[in-house]
Amino acid sequence: MPTYSEMMKLFGFKSKNAVFKVVEKLIEAGMVAKDHLGRLIPSETFGEVPMLGFVTAGFPATVEEELADTVNLDDLLIKNKPLTYMLEVDGDSMIDAHIEKGDMVLVEKATIAKDGQIIIAEVDGEFTMKYFRKVGNKVWLEPANKNYKPIYPEHSLNINAVVKAVIRKY
Repeated sequence: MPTYSEMMKLFGFKSKNAVFKVVEKLIEAGMVAKDHLGRLIPSETFGEVPMLGFVTAGFPATVEEELADTVNLDDLLIKNKPLTYMLEVDGDSMIDAHIEKGDMVLVEKATIAKDGQIIIAEVDGEFTMKYFRKVGNKVWLEPANKNYKPIYPEHSLNINAVVKAVIRKY
C-alpha cells in the first residue's frame, strides 16, 4: 500500500491531513485496515465479489440464489503481481478472439510464448497484440480478423507480454 506521502502526490493533495481523512473513510468502509505497526493493508474483502452459483446459458432453468463463496479477483486473475499490468485495446484486429476496441487486457510480462497464445509484441519497431505462431524456426503474428494479414517480422520480433484475461464493461 502507498504511504501517506505517496497518496498525497497521487491524489494531488497539499497536506497529509487530507490523505488522513480519506484513509479514515476507507477504513470505515472496510476497504483497508491497519496492521500491528499501523501500516495500511488491504482488508480481507478487498478485491472479492460474492459467488452466487451458476447461470444457464442454454435453455432457461430455475436457479436458487445462494451465497456459495466469494471470489478474490486478484487470486483468480493474477499469478505474478509484479509482472502484471493492464492495457486498453485500440483497434479491431482481434475481434474474432472476442477482444474489441475499448476492452482491457490483463497481461503478464514475458519474453517467450507458446504457439497459439495471444501476446503483446514489438515487431520491427511497432507494438501490437496478436496470436503468436511458431512452426519450426518460423515465427509470425496472426490477427483474429479476416480483414488483416499475418505479420511476418522483417527485422525483429520481441515478445513483451502474454494476455491472461480480457475485461469488458457493458
